[in-house]
Parts: sequence; structure tokens; C-alpha cells
Amino acid sequence: MTSTLDTPPAPPEPSSFSARLKDGTLRWLGRFHPVGLAVALLFYCWSLSPSLLPRPWYLQGVATGISVITGYGIGVLLAWIVRKCGFETNWSATVKKVGWYLLAAVAVVVVPTFLVLGSWWQDISRELVGMDPGSSWDYPGVLLVAVVVTLLLLVIGRGLRRVAQWVTGLVVRVLPAPLARIVSVVLVGLIVFWAVEGLLSVEIARITNGSAMAVDEGTADGVEQPQAPERSGSDASLEPWDSLGREGRTFVAGGPSPEEITAVTGEPAMMPIRVYAGYRSLDSLDGYTDYDEMEVLASHVVVELDRTGAFDREYLAVATTTGRGWVNQDVAAALEYLSDGNSAIAAMQYSFLASPLAFLADRVSPRNAGRALFEAVYAKWSVLDPETRPKLLVFGESLGSYGGQSAFAGVQDMITRTDGALWVGTPNFTEQWRRITDSRDPGSREILPVIYGGQNVRFAATPDDLTDLDGLRDWESPRIVYWQHPSDPIVWWSSQLVRHRPDWLREERGADIDKGMTWIPFVTFWQVTLDMVFAAEVPGGHGHAYTTEAGFFWADILGIEDEVRVKAVFDALSSDG
Repeated sequence: MTSTLDTPPAPPEPSSFSARLKDGTLRWLGRFHPVGLAVALLFYCWSLSPSLLPRPWYLQGVATGISVITGYGIGVLLAWIVRKCGFETNWSATVKKVGWYLLAAVAVVVVPTFLVLGSWWQDISRELVGMDPGSSWDYPGVLLVAVVVTLLLLVIGRGLRRVAQWVTGLVVRVLPAPLARIVSVVLVGLIVFWAVEGLLSVEIARITNGSAMAVDEGTADGVEQPQAPERSGSDASLEPWDSLGREGRTFVAGGPSPEEITAVTGEPAMMPIRVYAGYRSLDSLDGYTDYDEMEVLASHVVVELDRTGAFDREYLAVATTTGRGWVNQDVAAALEYLSDGNSAIAAMQYSFLASPLAFLADRVSPRNAGRALFEAVYAKWSVLDPETRPKLLVFGESLGSYGGQSAFAGVQDMITRTDGALWVGTPNFTEQWRRITDSRDPGSREILPVIYGGQNVRFAATPDDLTDLDGLRDWESPRIVYWQHPSDPIVWWSSQLVRHRPDWLREERGADIDKGMTWIPFVTFWQVTLDMVFAAEVPGGHGHAYTTEAGFFWADILGIEDEVRVKAVFDALSSDG
């Protein structure tokens, strides 16, 4: 007879798939800190709140993912600080289980609710900037992108933590453990900062410079070599057509003809002068240009101005370009219409990189180019007879505004050495803009500051702002205009948004910004950062799209009061667009 002691135990019954899934899910969730997840959920809700501009769903997903992982990190840090301060919490298993279920229940309600709210807020922003409503069906994709971004950043963060722990193991041999941990964290942080701010930006320029040069060799559709001797790149020019670059060729080949100007203004017109020097005129094309090289390029421009008789025109404008040499055609053409073609515009290229890449990799070249070109033109212009020389104007948009203002020591220098300026969509990191804005009259808003009663310098989102803002005194010459939209993220983006609420988010919001937009630490920074991606792809008059209203601003700068003529220029630019 077989003893029951000899009977092997029955194998355990296999658990069900749902039980294994539940166990696996709980083990996976156990790797996360509940406080971190709670704060991450809060940041998820905040990330879907209104910002400056409507965003595509995938960019919203990126903003949400970054915000979620930021919230998670803050929550974990807060829990760690509380624990280190001696506030230990010995929750029972039952309490912990209830807490997890409660957090899950809140997430189940909050996550879809804020997806719907986020879609609704985006449609409000789209309406404010004149865009059609988006599709609500796109918004589930926000959640997918956010999860991918969150997990990717979490893996990177945990990897860096392991690196810091490894460094601590080395440093602890020579330093006390607490100090070793601090040293390792600081060291890893500095390495990451150096990689992002230093090596990465240099590599961006190096890697993209070749492809950017290839793009620069092309010519935009419909652009043909000009025949008029008043244009660089023509057969009469000393600057070869092939040397001007893609944007330079577009610039010199564009603009209204004398016949087109006369058709709009009803007055006899001249052929507007447009001169330009391309980056390829330099011997060195390494992607970085020092001031001496920019002086050489600027001298080419002055030679072209001499050749074309630009110093005999009524107006001479120095334009600082954006990254790869772009000049806003509406701003340039508006000046030419209003002057009946009796004008000359001088510009030059300083990089092959598009503005976003130049913003990341090279902020020195725009300053060098802006200063070198203005100084070269000013040196020639300043010795001419004040009674007969042209009025000297300056303008630039975005990086062009940033670079162009670098030619001046301050606003008084700008007033002294020019007869007018139009600065468009100026980036927030522009020193001149920052100083002027910070010195605004008490009671005026950062979004539209009033400077010394607007005597010489005025800020405007629309032409009416030049005369309708409270506190304005008589408008004297020379006139400096800063044209900036309330919804332009290029103007309002700053690294300070991470931890500091700017004045423009303490004050009344601009007309094209959702009144529900508010400042949220960390979140607002990433929202505005991603708003910049398509800031110029919105209808004119919003975001970073500065278009046909340029004629109204030039008319104020030049003192032209013929409203019918100015409106005709606006209509002409609108029909061209």
C-alpha cells in the first residue's frame, strides 16, 4: 500500500491570464512613486490649458509628455524632501491599496475629460487667430504621443540616475558619502548641460550646414534673374546671380515694378533699388562668421549701393536678414510703394542655416552682420550733404530685428543715427528690446509698452496702436516702431518662463489670446516653446506672421498722412499675397 506521505503534491493550478495581467500591472506600477504620479496627473491637466497659439495634436502630445514627466519628477522630489525631514509615513497595506485605487479612479475620469477640454480650448485659440476648427478625433493621439514621450524621458532620467550612482561609488572613496552624492549629481548635471548647450548646438550647425548649403544653391519657383541694373545679380551687377543664395535671389527678383507702383499710387515711379551680397562671396564657408568677414561682405553691399546710385534716392533702408538671408517681401514692398520707388534697400546673407537652427546654434553671426552692414552704410552716408542725402532707415524681422538692433548702443543712439526704424517680431532675448521694454512708463503693459510717452519709440500690434494707446504724447521724428503681436511666441519666449511669471501674463491678455491662458511653472515654458514651431503658419496679423499691414507702419514712420494712398498699398500687398 502506498503511503500518503509518498504521494507527490499536486501541481498548483495555473493562474488565469487576467490574474497574471493584474499581478504584472501591479508590479509595473509599483516601480512608480504614487506622489509622483499624482503630481504628474496635475501637470497633465495643466499642459492641455490654453497657450498663445493653437498647436497640432502631435505637438500638444509632446508638450503634455514633457509636462507629465516634469510633474512626476517634482512629486518624487517633494516626497524625498518630506522623508528626509523625518516625516515618515508607515501606511498599512490596505491604505496603500485604497490610495492606488483612488488615484486610478481619478485618472480614469480626469484623463479623457481634459482631452475633451483641451480640444475645446484649442478651437477657441484657432478662432481667435482666424483658423478653422480642428478635428476632435485627433486628440486621442495626444495621449499616445504623451505616453511615448513620458516613458522615453523616464528611461533617460533613470539612466542618468544610474550614472550618478556609479559616479558616487567612485567619489565616495575620497569624500564623505553625502558630499560624494552632491558632487556626482552636479557633475552629471554639468555634463548634460554641456552636451545640450555646447556640443549639441555645434553639432547641429556642422551636420546641417552641408544640407543647408545644398538648399541655398536652389532657386525658388518663379524667380528669375533681374534685368534691371538697379538690382544685384543683374548683368550690370558686381555680385553674380549665383552668389546671392536662394533667399537673396528671391529678394532682388521681387518687389513692385515702376508700372505696378504707379497703378497703385497714381504717381510716376522709379525702379526701386535692391542690393544684396550673398554668403558665398566669402572665402570661408564654415557656418560661423566673425566680424571681419562680415565687414568684407558689407563692403560688397556698399559698392553695389554706389553702383546703383542708391545714395541719390529719397530713402535708403538697411535690412538685416534672418538666418539664411530672408527679407520680408511685404515690409520691403510697402516701403517701395509709399516712396514711389524712390528708395534703395540693402541687405546681406550671413548664414546658410534656417532661423530655428541659427537660433540654437549661432546667435553671434546675426549681431556681427547687423552691426557690420549698418556701420559700412553709415560711414558712407554720414559724410554726404545732409540736405541731399537720403533718409536713412533700418528694419529687420525676427533674427533680423535681433541682429539689426545690435548696431546701436541704445535707443538714443538709434534715434541719433537713423531717420526711422521698423523692428518686426523681435525675439525676447534681444538686449535692446529688453532694455526699452523694461524702461516703459508706469501703468503701460509689457505687451504694448509706452516709452517716454511715445515721443520717438512706439510699440504696436496693429496700426491703430500707434495713436490710440493711453499716455501718448506728440509723435516726433525720427520714429522707431516695434511691431509685435500678442500671440507671437518668438517675442514672448524666454527661459525665465520656467520659474518666473512675466508681466504679460499678469496683465490683461492680448486680443488674440485666450483669456484663460495663465502662467504655470515649467508647463508654460514648454507650451510657448512648442508654439514657436508653427508660429509663422497662422493667418497674417497673428503669431509670427507679419504681412500686409506693413504699409500702415511705414506711413507713420515716414510721416505720410494720405490715408487713401496707404489703404491702396495695403490692398495691393493683400492681392499679391
